[in-house]
Amino acid sequence: MNQVTAVFLAVGLLFFGASPQEHARSHEPAASSVVTHASPAADDVATAVIGEYCVRCHNDRRLRGNMSLEAFDPAAPERDMELAERMIRKLRAGMMPPAGTDRPTEDTLAMFASELEQRLDGWAARNPNPGSRPFQRLTRAEYVRSVEELLGLSIEADAYLPAETMSGGFDNVADVQTFSATQLDAYLTAAAEVARMAIGDPEATPSEVTYEVSRYAEQRTRVPGAPFGTRGGLSVIHNFPADGDYVFRMAFAHESTGNFFGQTDPFEEQLEVSIDGARVALLDIDRWMHVQDPNGVNVKTDPVFVTAGPKRVSVAFIGRSEGPLEDLVSPHEWSLADKKIGYSYGITAIPHLQDAAIGGPYRITGVSDHEIRRRVLTCRPSTPEGELPCARSIVEGLSERAFRRPVTAADVDPLMRLYADGAAGGGFEAGIRLALQGVLASPDFLFRVEEPGSRVGPDGIYPIEDVDLASRLSYFLWGGPPDEELVRVAADGRLSDDTELRRQTARMLDDARSDALGTRFAAQWLRLQDLDKIHPDALAFPDFHAQLAESMKRETELFFVDLVEENRSLFEILTADYTFVDERLARHYGFTGVDGDHFRRVAYPDGTRRGLLGQGSILTLTSHANRTSPVLRGKWVMEVLLGSPPPPPPPDVPAFEDTGEAEDGRFLTVRERMEMHRANPTCNACHRMMDPIGLALENFDVTGAWRIRDAGAPVDVSGEMYDGTPLTGAADLRQALLRRPDSLVRTFTENLLAYALGRRIEAYDMPAVRAIARGAEKDGYRVRDLIFGVVSSPAFRMSRVQPITALDQGGAAH
Repeated sequence: MNQVTAVFLAVGLLFFGASPQEHARSHEPAASSVVTHASPAADDVATAVIGEYCVRCHNDRRLRGNMSLEAFDPAAPERDMELAERMIRKLRAGMMPPAGTDRPTEDTLAMFASELEQRLDGWAARNPNPGSRPFQRLTRAEYVRSVEELLGLSIEADAYLPAETMSGGFDNVADVQTFSATQLDAYLTAAAEVARMAIGDPEATPSEVTYEVSRYAEQRTRVPGAPFGTRGGLSVIHNFPADGDYVFRMAFAHESTGNFFGQTDPFEEQLEVSIDGARVALLDIDRWMHVQDPNGVNVKTDPVFVTAGPKRVSVAFIGRSEGPLEDLVSPHEWSLADKKIGYSYGITAIPHLQDAAIGGPYRITGVSDHEIRRRVLTCRPSTPEGELPCARSIVEGLSERAFRRPVTAADVDPLMRLYADGAAGGGFEAGIRLALQGVLASPDFLFRVEEPGSRVGPDGIYPIEDVDLASRLSYFLWGGPPDEELVRVAADGRLSDDTELRRQTARMLDDARSDALGTRFAAQWLRLQDLDKIHPDALAFPDFHAQLAESMKRETELFFVDLVEENRSLFEILTADYTFVDERLARHYGFTGVDGDHFRRVAYPDGTRRGLLGQGSILTLTSHANRTSPVLRGKWVMEVLLGSPPPPPPPDVPAFEDTGEAEDGRFLTVRERMEMHRANPTCNACHRMMDPIGLALENFDVTGAWRIRDAGAPVDVSGEMYDGTPLTGAADLRQALLRRPDSLVRTFTENLLAYALGRRIEAYDMPAVRAIARGAEKDGYRVRDLIFGVVSSPAFRMSRVQPITALDQGGAAH
């Protein structure tokens, strides 16, 4: 035992035996923070550790990791909080000092990290900073849910609004939510279209809306929503603006030569168009269609009369057979894996719908009443004198729900002027439609601005007003606006009460709308959106298709929702011996006894899969199209689970694809190619951190299916983690990660807090992250406890006035 380690062990009790002290400000919620002062001996030890083990690499000359510790003072880490937090993160994850070099014991490193944490947490308690953010704009997903809650109308936001900019893994981060002229125009267009769909438009001009079927979708089975007895195609909710005639035009997949795909289909195919389950057209398909024909590979219906309102439109083929087909090649799951087989005999290639377009309305006869209209038009004036009070009642109700707070005359009067303008030219309903358009285009609907109010402290810190806190809470837990009860509690000034806030949080977590924590928070934290970018090679993986990818994504979302609903330990993201599958995904995993499209919880039949690291979504999004990627999988674990991503590769590093695929007359495994690639010393510095993690998962192929061979050779999953822990597969990797509970919990909490606040987490936020984690420790870090910790934290309930930068006459800031 060296001198540094001995001194650390001697003062260990000073660190871990210290008691927390309470710190609360009169204008902020009560919060406890650890305020422990390390002893002078601890200062000497910390300085000695840095000097002996750290500065040799992290100095002004070598700058390893773009970090120098020569001037770092462990007795005052608050002087460089960002650097101190980087050190804590690496120490807690066991990444520094690197394995293979002279390093102190694990206990010594843990004590060193604890000392830094205690000093930073104590300083933060004496100098509170809840942070702040500018206005927050509704994201596309939040806009969709807000419109649905307000009007009961389902819309496709990507048809109107531009894509969101991601920051820190999330799309709701305020500092990248710019508001350009293009976005302004998009929101105005969306407001006009949504208002038209909700009220209807007897003056609507004919237009065409096209719905596409993914090239990667398989079309042998029925799609959800379509009538039973059909296969393939699509089923969507379409909003018809008026009663009138509509024409449905369908296009089909074709060969690269222009031939209709599916000429060798043994059946005479028919295509059905149905509305709300009732057939409105049945079309015979000419298998000899060609793109050079006058109508191409398209068919269309005669005009069909449809009444106004949202309706389910299904365009699907009539099912002709079920079960396996006797072909010359073995069947595969993806029915469109290879377009070149569409006119080859011996293989049953069935026709595929490419897109469906709905055009109209023609010969408008009016606007029929429907549920959306009744939700908006809460009163119907019987006399001209009754129109204005009725309109004001409607506008007040809409604006109060849309603005997520009680409204005043100052809010309603401008909207009533819009009503008057619309009514003057088109009557009562036209006026309501224009007023609704104004509501949807209002900054009070599109933005969440948290005004400081009158309770700003001398340090600029102020409590979030209750009505703003209600929106902050609802968009965190539900991804949408607050409901009537939450608005009422906030309007009464009761939401800022600790007990009431916790009660409302528990109520909202029990509500079905809290599934947004799975579809919004967990999906972005785990990078599930990257799954849409991965299209495994069709010749190597012909059983992978769009519906399987969607099932994989849904499995992970439901898994996280279950953690919240059942208040399970966070560590079950690694240890869970169960998952959620439908028949398609169960077949992919090799499970038996699962039938149907609905998801259900199942226990894993063996130990090959556990938690997230056994789920197809994670394993596929961290792969390339034609091979697994230990680098991507290792990087995902380090970044998403441990919060310590590797640095980007230097510009002169050769690409992995430059490594040969074969040697001595045989194909090389991914592992062998990785070993050749990291033989370059420049590459090895980072790859020795990532590769062993990813190689431990090599038993899972590109699509997450289990395998025991790669390129004809047995899969080798052995390795050594960056901290020296031996790995012999996924089970060892899970256990190695579980030995770093602080990193796992804090990384999750940091992401949860960032999503809840709508801003990036800064170094001054990390004491709050640690406080939330400590609060959930006694019950095993249960997910709901961590959510309660976020909601009750000063960072969530408080804010700070942003300093105003003044400009002199020359435009310079000072």
